[in-house]
Amino acid sequence: MEEEKAVPHYWGETPEEEYYKEQGIKSSNFYYKAASGLTLFTKSWQPIKSGAPRGIICMVHGYGNDISWTFQATPIFLAQNGFACFALDLHGHGRSQGLKAYVPNVDVVVDDALSFFDFATAQDPILEKPPKFLYGESMGGAICLLMHFKRPEFFKGAILMAPMCKISDKVKPSWPIPQILTAVARFAPTLAVVPTADLLDKSVKVAEKKIIAAMNPMRYKGKPRLGTVVELIRVTEYVSDRLRDVEIPFVVMHGDADVVTDPDVSRELYELARSEDKSITIYEGMMHSLVFGETDENVAVVRADIIRWLEERCD
Repeated sequence: MEEEKAVPHYWGETPEEEYYKEQGIKSSNFYYKAASGLTLFTKSWQPIKSGAPRGIICMVHGYGNDISWTFQATPIFLAQNGFACFALDLHGHGRSQGLKAYVPNVDVVVDDALSFFDFATAQDPILEKPPKFLYGESMGGAICLLMHFKRPEFFKGAILMAPMCKISDKVKPSWPIPQILTAVARFAPTLAVVPTADLLDKSVKVAEKKIIAAMNPMRYKGKPRLGTVVELIRVTEYVSDRLRDVEIPFVVMHGDADVVTDPDVSRELYELARSEDKSITIYEGMMHSLVFGETDENVAVVRADIIRWLEERCD
């Protein structure tokens, strides 16, 4: 099979600044020195028109992903609809510092993300008053809930896309595998040996979009690292134990054909959360990558649901 020609951006050859202008938005990149000591790559996507945005979206990507490739499609769309979006490459992901895909302490990730969002929204007075929302995909959904637990009153709501709130019992390794992983991780936490199928193939439905996603030069293609797996098991167990403590207004969106994260866990979040304002949408036949990997028609449906949910809480 002929090898696909590498392109600088998921949309093709058009330079970033020119592409954003064509899309009717503005964007900027910034390297943020976090309290953890790591330098983290960050981006913003904002409406071109002057004045305050309708709302501010603080966005968190999933495991092995980054904010410079297809993840951008969603904040570009949100900025076109009047929202200011901010995101960062998590530790060991994308252009941020840290060993690739090594996340030994999610609590530090949460602290750095919160401090960055504080910093970003303090740079312009027009960003002070608009409501702030969380947006998280997969692992990023769990991180959003952890941010909510740390700052219960700070965010007006959360959009959780196929969140990894719990390792599903359907895929969670049974005893003694987790115990063995934990023991070995104490001695070799960075070892990339945990066997797993390629998540991209299980996440993206459309063949052409699989090719685009696979061309991401920043995508982590190795096996998960022991320390990361043990930490994600710890974090998801913690989050799943605290689903009843979730009070933030939220919408959780999940495809019923998702085999990466379990839609039943999203149903459990919806049922157990104490939030007075909560909703859930399960999309028939859709997979893990709801806002990129599906057909354009399906992506448009999900995007319309996101905008509708935000508009009802902003205007």
